[in-house]
Amino acid sequence: MGIRQHVDEWLAAHGETVIGWRRHFHTHPELSHQERHTTEFITTVLREHGMTPTLFPTTGLMVDIGPGVGPRIAFRADLDALPIEETAPVAFRSASPGVMHACGHDVHTAIVLALACALNTYPLTVGLRFIFQPAEEVMEGGAPDVITWGGLNNVSSIFALHTEPKLRVGKVGLRTGAITSAADIIHVHVHGPGGHTSRPQVTTDVVYALSSVVTQLPALLSRRLDPRTGTVLVFGAINAGHAPNAIPETGSVSGTIRTADIGVWRTVQPLLEELIAQIIAPTGCGFSIDYIKGVPPVVNDDVATALLADAARAIDPHALVHSPQSSGGEDFSWYLEHIAGSMARLGCWSGEGEPKDLHQADLYIDERCINVGIRLFASVVEEYSRAE
Repeated sequence: MGIRQHVDEWLAAHGETVIGWRRHFHTHPELSHQERHTTEFITTVLREHGMTPTLFPTTGLMVDIGPGVGPRIAFRADLDALPIEETAPVAFRSASPGVMHACGHDVHTAIVLALACALNTYPLTVGLRFIFQPAEEVMEGGAPDVITWGGLNNVSSIFALHTEPKLRVGKVGLRTGAITSAADIIHVHVHGPGGHTSRPQVTTDVVYALSSVVTQLPALLSRRLDPRTGTVLVFGAINAGHAPNAIPETGSVSGTIRTADIGVWRTVQPLLEELIAQIIAPTGCGFSIDYIKGVPPVVNDDVATALLADAARAIDPHALVHSPQSSGGEDFSWYLEHIAGSMARLGCWSGEGEPKDLHQADLYIDERCINVGIRLFASVVEEYSRAE
């Protein structure tokens, strides 16, 4: 019996249990670096199915199955939820006030957990590793920690998927190259002596300097970078002063810089600092910059993505669609800085009503996508085994 058939039969017997796992995760969401109950639940299930997981120092875990020699392939799930109050009308809605799985991590976790349990009883010819990663939703994310803890040791390639609520259930979105974008944060702090708005000539105008940064920096950046890199700077917060007739002494502006090009991500910080200095210089204000590196783009390897495509066609010849690049960030990218791999988009829209977006309080995921994800990853293992 092939791997795909074995997993199909396992799902026929245990599908409802897997749905129950997902609903348990959804009802009991936990924020980044706090996934203790989730870790305990996964550990218990793995041990009940005869596996010996390795716990990470904080939260999260991994488990290996199959041959103990030779390089492994890995599958990654992320465990954390978001600080959002759920409004979706489901019976298994979040029991944790102000916390919900609004990004589908409960689905990812159920898929990888089910795959491990299904394949632990199969005579594999290739070693597998299942990584249950904490803290994907924050910076610094959990992926660098997992790498430090040995999560990629003896791993040759890694795969992941992400729910896509704008893609109909049953569809799998793939893209070679960058499928997400880099996302960094920048804070610009401006200062001066302050003064009266009737005499701006005897002071330096902090508010004017901040507004110049907000209006000029994105425009200047667009003239210094290739527009095909998909680089965009957007400010989300500006703070300065309290009185309409007083120029404040300090102020700040904060925003995100996102790019689809990994080369730009690695070199854009000094360019931004140069342009900010040039913009503020004529105002006479002083300034400082806090630049917080986020994540690089997820750059899908062409060979790994081709393997995913073959795996998707094997379970449904009509499943594949081309995925557009997202401007969102994903810390799965850190794994791909070390080894080859690929991330797929997993359709989870029922086809009824308007599709929701991720990170929304009323996100509803069609649970039929869970079996699609499990079968897709099982198909990856079979295709990989054949290629060995």
